[in-house]
Amino acid sequence: MALEGRRVAVRVPATSANLGPGFDTLGLALSVYDELTVTALAEGELEVLVSGEGAGDVPRDASNLVVRSIAYAFEAMGRRMPGIRLEARNVIPHGRGLGSSGAAVVSGLLAAKGLLEGDVEFGAETLLRLATELEGHPDNVAPALFGGLTIAWVDEHGPQHKKLLVHRGVSPVVFVPEFTMSTSVARSLQPLQVPREDAVFNVSRSALLIAALMQSPELLLAATEDKLHQNYRAQAMPETDRLVRALREQGFAAVVSGAGPSVLVLADGPGRRLEAAALAEAVGDTLWEALMLAVDFKGGTVREYAEGST
Repeated sequence: MALEGRRVAVRVPATSANLGPGFDTLGLALSVYDELTVTALAEGELEVLVSGEGAGDVPRDASNLVVRSIAYAFEAMGRRMPGIRLEARNVIPHGRGLGSSGAAVVSGLLAAKGLLEGDVEFGAETLLRLATELEGHPDNVAPALFGGLTIAWVDEHGPQHKKLLVHRGVSPVVFVPEFTMSTSVARSLQPLQVPREDAVFNVSRSALLIAALMQSPELLLAATEDKLHQNYRAQAMPETDRLVRALREQGFAAVVSGAGPSVLVLADGPGRRLEAAALAEAVGDTLWEALMLAVDFKGGTVREYAEGST
C-alpha cells in the first residue's frame, strides 16, 4: 500500500492519573490538547518540527517519542514504516503530572492508525495494548485514548479499561508550577510494601471515588483521601504537598496530579474553582498557573486530510 503523501491530524488530551486513592488504576482526561500533523514521506526521510511545550528539548530525530510510537505500531502490524514529517503543537505541560508522555505515545499510535487506514485496522484493545507496552502502565494512556474517567487494569489477556461518565457538577482545576518532577523519581520514593490498614483504606476510598465522580460530587473530599503514595512522595515536592494540604483543609478535593508536581482539584462547581485559585495564590511563594478545565469525553482523535487540503 503506497503511503507517501498521506497526511493525518491527531489530537490527544492531557490526563491526570491516580486521582488520590486510585494509584495506577484511575485516570481522567482533561481539556488540554497536544495536536500534530503527520505526513508520510519517502522511506528513510524524517522531519520533526515542534512548537509550544518542550520545543527546545524534544528530540528532532528517531528518538522522538511520537516517532518511536509510530514505528512501534508499524512493526507490530508487520508493515514497513514510511518516512515521516511530524509537525507537533504541544500544549500539555511536560514533567508536571499531566500525562505528556502518555499523550505522545497515544499520538504516535493514532497517527499510525490513520496512515494505515484501509490496510490495517486498530481496535481499542490493540491500541491500549500497544500504548501500555510503550508507556509501562495503562492509567494515563487509557483516558488519553478513550476520554472521560477510566478504570484500567491488567489481566491474563493484557491491559483492560472501562470508561465511565463524570457527573456534570464536577469541575476540574489544575495548578501547574514552573518546576518539574520525574515520574521515575516519584515512583522510587514509594515502599514495596504498605500496612494492611492503608491498603484497606485506599480500597474503600477508591470505591467511594467512583460514586463521587459519577453521582455524588459532595463526597469528593472524603473520596480523594490516600495513604499509598502521596505522603511518601511529599518530601520530593514540598510546595505541592503544602498546597494540597492547604486546599484540603478548606474543603477542596485536592490531590497530586499523576506523579506531580501539579495539583488537581475536583471542585463540585465552577464557582468553587475560583475560590481554590484564590487560595493557591495565597499559599507560600510558589507561582501556580491555574487551568480551569473540563473533563474531555472524546479522547484521542485522528482524521485523514483530504487530498490537496492544507
